[in-house]
Amino acid sequence: MDKENTDKADNELKKQANNPLHGLTLEKILTILLEHYSWREMNRKIELDCFFSHPSIKSSLIFLRKNNWARKKVENLYLELVESLKLANKDNE
Repeated sequence: MDKENTDKADNELKKQANNPLHGLTLEKILTILLEHYSWREMNRKIELDCFFSHPSIKSSLIFLRKNNWARKKVENLYLELVESLKLANKDNE
């Protein structure tokens, strides 16, 4: 690998280190959300048919992989959850 490619790879790693979604699959994100919210609660927060009619991880993954706008909403809900859990942990210290 030449120096230019090495520098690009290093820059990409630095970007990913600050990305809270790095290393998380969409399935893992849904699983974590379901540990905190029911399908009904998730649908209230972000109205998606995959959370309302016949909700399941499998059907949600199919829908979210086809619809990037919906995936972004789910990722944002996950980030909001992570932030609220951090704040709750700070309050309990």
